[in-house]
Amino acid sequence: MITRKKIIVYLGILSLSIVYTACIGPSAIKRSENKSVPASYNGGKDSINTATIKWKTFFKDQYLIALIDTALKNNQELNIIMQEINIAKNDVRAKKGAYMPNLEVGLEASLDKSSRYTITGANEEATDIVVGQKNPSPLSNYVLGANISWEIDIWKKLRNAKKAAVFKYLSSIDGKNFMLTHLVAEISNSYYELLALDNQLEILKQNIELYQNSLEIVKLEKSAARVTELAVRRFEAEVLKNQSRQFYIEQQITVTENRLNYLMGRFPQTITRNSKSFIDLPIDTIHSGIPSQLLDNRPDIKRAERELIAAKLEVKSAKAEFYPALKITAGAGYSAFNPKYIIETPLSLIYNVAGNLVAPLINRNVIKANYYSASSKQVQAMYNYERTILNAHIEVVNQLSNINNLKKSYDLKTKQIQALTESIDISNTLFKSARADYMEVLLTQRDALESRFELIETKKQQMNAMVNIFEALGGGWR
Repeated sequence: MITRKKIIVYLGILSLSIVYTACIGPSAIKRSENKSVPASYNGGKDSINTATIKWKTFFKDQYLIALIDTALKNNQELNIIMQEINIAKNDVRAKKGAYMPNLEVGLEASLDKSSRYTITGANEEATDIVVGQKNPSPLSNYVLGANISWEIDIWKKLRNAKKAAVFKYLSSIDGKNFMLTHLVAEISNSYYELLALDNQLEILKQNIELYQNSLEIVKLEKSAARVTELAVRRFEAEVLKNQSRQFYIEQQITVTENRLNYLMGRFPQTITRNSKSFIDLPIDTIHSGIPSQLLDNRPDIKRAERELIAAKLEVKSAKAEFYPALKITAGAGYSAFNPKYIIETPLSLIYNVAGNLVAPLINRNVIKANYYSASSKQVQAMYNYERTILNAHIEVVNQLSNINNLKKSYDLKTKQIQALTESIDISNTLFKSARADYMEVLLTQRDALESRFELIETKKQQMNAMVNIFEALGGGWR
């Protein structure tokens, strides 16, 4: 014979087995992330880092600073990211509320008509609520009360979810900072491209004038029967070619101006700038510091790191779904079939309290799927973190090498232009004295033009490299 004591023992054993089974979750995928980076970029140990300089100090051109200021206020993409930060912040608030008690206050009114031939209907017919009066039918009911429910966060499931949301919020701020560095760099590079185009256009106009002067000389030489019509036509073709090229550069200037206007969130208008001193702009000394500083200076690395921490917390939160959940519910208030009786105490007083401990036992596929997905996302976040560090280091090394090689190239091109400029005067003098062919004059002028164009292009690349290394080191968001 099964006694009451045995039943209690059996139920206790069954409950313990349920809890034990529920607590056994699948094993997590574990992998230790490696934050180690090389000790230096090129053997240097100088810890001074240009990235710590504010962008308003790094850039000296007041026109450029004004453009960046405008973009930081009006750029649509940046404003979209600001709203993403607000969304992440609200998600933190929602996750925080999940592990706090939930209190609801309300008023309920209902009307019920039970069949006479049911237990409820028969009991209502047989029982007088008020002596000497028949029960009302249908029977109304009014409830005024409050209910509270609270899941006790034993396994930190809800708190880990909230912490994960916090780190996602912080990563969204890092994403905004990364956008700032990119926006500052993009505006600066476009601005220097615009200055370079202005200088190329000015050089082209000077060369068109030079070609036209040479054309007049060739015409005079033809009238003196010293050259043929072929020489005249070749110089005319060169003038027309460069005049056509002028419109191509002017179109590039328009496109570059409008790219800057777009980044600043405004309709097309002229960009105020000073192009005359472009070729003399100084190339500042860049202090790269040491690679480990990238972990603090680069917003994309900090974002990837916080996303990795959030992914770890989400794994813990998903694993806690396998464990029993303790929930407490309680309520208190007043209930009566007539509103005039609703606040009579204690006759209309109602209250309840309950606690339950439940755990998934048989069908746990949904929980397993969520847990495995969280684990895979954690591994993804880890690879993304490692990839971001590697990419940052390579970007810095590439730009440091680029700056060094561009300096050497610029110095050689400067010497090339000096030699070609002198050769133009020499060729013109020789041509006038019939000691040089007209093709030598034409080719010398053409080479000089191309070399001056290349010098401007190299100068632009130098300025772009300076901006890019500033961005690669993690500067521009301060």
